[in-house]
Amino acid sequence: MKFNEQLEQLILGALHEDVGNGDHSTLCCIPPETAGKAVLKIKQAGVLAGIQVASYIFKMLDNESVFTEFKADGDKGQPGEVAFEVNARVHTILKAERLVLNIMQRMSGISTLTDCYVEKIRGYKTKLLDTRKTTPNFRLLEKEAVRIGGGYNHRFGLFDMIMLKDNHIDFCGGIKPAIEKAYQYIQDKPGLKIEIETRNLDEVKQVLTVGKVHRIMLDNFTPDEIKKALLLIDNKFETEASGGIHLDNIVSYAATGVDFISSGAIIHQATSLDLSLKAKIFQ
Repeated sequence: MKFNEQLEQLILGALHEDVGNGDHSTLCCIPPETAGKAVLKIKQAGVLAGIQVASYIFKMLDNESVFTEFKADGDKGQPGEVAFEVNARVHTILKAERLVLNIMQRMSGISTLTDCYVEKIRGYKTKLLDTRKTTPNFRLLEKEAVRIGGGYNHRFGLFDMIMLKDNHIDFCGGIKPAIEKAYQYIQDKPGLKIEIETRNLDEVKQVLTVGKVHRIMLDNFTPDEIKKALLLIDNKFETEASGGIHLDNIVSYAATGVDFISSGAIIHQATSLDLSLKAKIFQ
C-alpha cells in the first residue's frame, strides 16, 4: 500500500476516534459556514515534522482550505516562530486541531531526537536505523519522522525482510538450520533479504561457516567486541550494531566502522515537541 493510502486510513481512523458522531463543542456555538484563520506556533526548539501531514488533513476535511507553509519538514524551529497558517471554515480548523497537534508534536519530538543521534555520528560511515518498537497504528508517521530527522528506516514490518532473532534461532534448533530454512524460503521471493542476530563471537563464527545471509546483527556487543567481529566478517556481509546504544556511547560504536546502528530509543524515548494551534483574530 502506498504512503498516501496508508496515511488516509490513519487519518480517517483517528478522526473517527476523536470526532465520533460530531464535534458538539463547535456545533453548538459556531455557524457551519463561518470562516477563520489559525497559526501553528512553535513553543519549543526542535526539528519540525508533520507539516505535510497537517496540510493533508486540512485538505481532506475541506478541499477549499488554504494552507501556507512558513517552515518545511526537517527545518529547525525556535520558540515564537510560526510554522504555518491555515484559512478554512472554523468547523474544519477545530475538528483538525487536536489531530494535527498530536501528530506534529509526536513526529517533531522523534525528528528532534533522531537529529541529535545523527549529529553525534556525523563524519562516520555508520547509518542510524529505526526499529519496529513503535506505537501500534502510528508506525507510518513515526518512521517518517525518523527519516525527516536524518535517520534511515529499517524494515517496516514482518513482511519486508527476514530477521532471524534469538527466539527464531532457538525455536528452530540453532543458527545453521535457521539460515538454511530461511535461504530456501526466499528462493522464490526475489528481493527478500535475510538478517540474523548474533549474541557473541562464537555465533558470528557459526554464521560465517554457513553464509547465505545479507546482514549480521551484533546484539549487545561492546565496541571492542564489535571490532573483533568486524575483523572476522571482513566486509563479506553488512553489519549492524544493536542493544544498549544511546547518545552517550553511540560515537564509540560508530567509530568501530559498523555499517548500521539500530536504535529503538529514537522513537520510544522521544518526547513530544511543544506546539500550539491558535486562532488568528483581527481586531
